[in-house]
Amino acid sequence: MAKRSAPEVNAGSMADIAFLLLIFFLVTTTIETDKGLNSKLPPIEEEPQDPPPVKQKNIFLVLINGGNELFVEDDKMELTELRESAIEFLDNGGGSGSEACEYCQGQGDPESSDNPVKAIISLQNDRETDYSMYIAVRNELTAAYNFLRDREAQRLFGTSFRKMEEDFNSPEYDGNKAQLEENIKVIREMFPMKLSEAEPKKRN
Repeated sequence: MAKRSAPEVNAGSMADIAFLLLIFFLVTTTIETDKGLNSKLPPIEEEPQDPPPVKQKNIFLVLINGGNELFVEDDKMELTELRESAIEFLDNGGGSGSEACEYCQGQGDPESSDNPVKAIISLQNDRETDYSMYIAVRNELTAAYNFLRDREAQRLFGTSFRKMEEDFNSPEYDGNKAQLEENIKVIREMFPMKLSEAEPKKRN
């Protein structure tokens, strides 16, 4: 009896199916992207210059230790109190003469910041600080700047600073973008975001 040969399988259609499945997965699969803080680095200077001297009273020291405890000017503070404390520092207006602040509404304490242009917030954290705590603190400090910028934008231009930025970035805005850009620049110069972040360290 003759031995029957096994029928051959046409693999051409299998290759087509595999190719179609590959395209399907490429189109429908979403790729996870890392999210971080949107920060703009300063431009590189050709010749490094020594930074101008900064008065200690113009520095607002914020520290997060390894136990996620918050300290402001060496005093322990709750996260819910940080925003108001930062606003008081930035808006203090304790300077006189050329360093006076005409638009500040703070207490004018001569022992605190001279004006918002001179004021610097220094944020430091421990290497063991939780990232979520670091982000929460940074958000509160950013919110302090946004509050003061919104206040002055409302006073000078009748709208919030956030709305001005949204309109400037919107392609549907049909107003005068050149004037809007100038107004945004004015507010940023009144309350420049000087948030200094030191390299994390291991503290005992």
